[in-house]
Amino acid sequence: LACFVLRFVSTISHSIFQATYVRTTGRVCEVTGAPVVRQTMLPARGVLAQRPPIAGCMQCRSFILRPNLRQCLRSISQARCAPTSQAEAVPAAADADSSSAAKPKKEKKSGKGQKGDKPQKGVPSSGEDQLRELRLKKVEALRAAGQEPYAYSFQRTHTAAQLQKQFAYLEPAQDAELLREEEVSAAGRVMLKRVLGKIAFVTLRDGSGETVQLYLERDVMNAEDPEAYTRFKQLVDVGDFIGAHGGMKKMDRGEVSVVVRSLQMLTKSLRSLPDKVAGLTDIQKRYRQRYLDMIVTDGVIETFQARAKVNAAIRTILTDRDYLEVETPVLESQAGGADARPFMTHHNALGRPFALRIATELALKRMVVGGIERVFEIGRIFRNEGTSTRHNPEFTTVEFYQAYADYIEMLELTEDMIRASATAVTGGTQVTYQGVDIDFGQPFRRATMRDLVKEASGIDFGAFSGAEDLPTAVSAAVEALEKAKASSTSIAAVRGASSTGHVLNEMFEAMCEEGLQQPTFVMDHPVDISPLAKPHRCKPGCVERWELFIAGRELANSFSELTDSVDQKQRLEAQARHAEEHAAAALAGASDEVCDPDVTPCSSEDDHPYKVEVDEDFVAALEYGMPPTGGVGMGIDRLVMLLTDSPSIRDVIVFPLMK
Repeated sequence: LACFVLRFVSTISHSIFQATYVRTTGRVCEVTGAPVVRQTMLPARGVLAQRPPIAGCMQCRSFILRPNLRQCLRSISQARCAPTSQAEAVPAAADADSSSAAKPKKEKKSGKGQKGDKPQKGVPSSGEDQLRELRLKKVEALRAAGQEPYAYSFQRTHTAAQLQKQFAYLEPAQDAELLREEEVSAAGRVMLKRVLGKIAFVTLRDGSGETVQLYLERDVMNAEDPEAYTRFKQLVDVGDFIGAHGGMKKMDRGEVSVVVRSLQMLTKSLRSLPDKVAGLTDIQKRYRQRYLDMIVTDGVIETFQARAKVNAAIRTILTDRDYLEVETPVLESQAGGADARPFMTHHNALGRPFALRIATELALKRMVVGGIERVFEIGRIFRNEGTSTRHNPEFTTVEFYQAYADYIEMLELTEDMIRASATAVTGGTQVTYQGVDIDFGQPFRRATMRDLVKEASGIDFGAFSGAEDLPTAVSAAVEALEKAKASSTSIAAVRGASSTGHVLNEMFEAMCEEGLQQPTFVMDHPVDISPLAKPHRCKPGCVERWELFIAGRELANSFSELTDSVDQKQRLEAQARHAEEHAAAALAGASDEVCDPDVTPCSSEDDHPYKVEVDEDFVAALEYGMPPTGGVGMGIDRLVMLLTDSPSIRDVIVFPLMK
């Protein structure tokens, strides 16, 4: 009668104002991996119509536990109109964190720890801590049963991919007993566990990238060990590493499965995996805990495998052409080879500062001076600058130099290298990046920077010859940018340009760069922005240099390297003077700046210019003589982004730098 009355009042009040309280139980659904929660619905006007709490998975909505009438009455007697924080008791069952499809067990009654807001002693403060404590108890249970939960080794005969390929011929009618002589051993991480009374299914994944199903029968497993199936149900969880021995069978639905005769725990997992359906939705957590990202997110491991294939393809094409791979220092007395802010550090034993390299260029050129005519390095570069989807302070480049070659020969080699990398990763030369089809099979387009800017703006920078034409060039460029509704940053950069060459470069970046979706070599840059390149043999004011643009971003950079030591020193000194003047102007502006954080943020130290020094040792090396040389620097991270359709550079770096 009491139950009937409670149900009647609950049904009536359900249509009125109602509050729903959800508490974690510390359990995890074995089907989805999602937390199991206890949901209690309580009308806002009282507690008599409170519905019995129901525990279930928030993803698959599977029923787990419904307390009996006495538990419902006790819950009602303890309820209040305002929600209270009550500590959930740790389930006493050994398999409490495994919500399999077997018949659920009822919770044990506990008269302690159900009142008040203070947590019990010895009870974890969160669901994850509860789960960890439960799994630690399972570790103890395994050791008590004579099994080591952290094995030393396991001899497997096949990977999951090999099993799927080798036994694909099986028919569903064949019995595993017929294949006893072909017993296999498989090992991997448990990704899914389903228990259906006397039988169970486990999905196992290993490093091959494939999965294989384990089929477990109580009678088969208990033939050798009467407690084997019970231990599996109670002590094996999603996330564990296990090893299985048995025969092969194809199930009625066509799944190639291992019929398990014996099971071994290899590593007991203490933490639950994220929901296998939703995966890791927090992008920051994906990058910070990449190991977890690789477990639950499809395609992550394949991206890093593609990166390895790109590195291998680059090494193959260079070594086949007699290039020598070398390793140059990461710590340098002064950073050089690029225009970028370096990371600084201090060597305690030597008592002097060092910079992390911002390029490998100068060291490799020294090796050409020394007599190595073809040399390359795949190395890590460090630049103390901002981050974006295209920039990471720590990235990888390949730089290669060839004596007696110019920038045209290096262009042809680079085109072959990218085409070989695309074939190694995708099996062809057609790729799609962010919805844009890119064809590496056709010859890459070649266009000068002046021609591209003229196409976009109508301005012919060939008409501006010297410093006296700078105001005219700036005025024309600003007018074109305003007409194109370019950003204020681009307009300000043009107005602050120190030469017509800098104006041309700013115009190219503002109006042309993003439109270069198909592979395009942008050739013959202004001498003002290329201090390490040889002057163009036919075009005054230009240098023999190209940049490769694909999908609107720079991928590679090449010069006919400057071998005139006198000209090289003059350019480096001019670059250093320009940096000093820029620094002085910035400091003067900073001293006049009134910093009011409530109005505008104050500039940080990273916004200030950095010191640029002339590398006298490199100039001395050139004075000993360097043969005519062509050189290329290419970003491997961006190439992998293109070939794997990755929108951010952090997607292709295993452990990207995070704030």
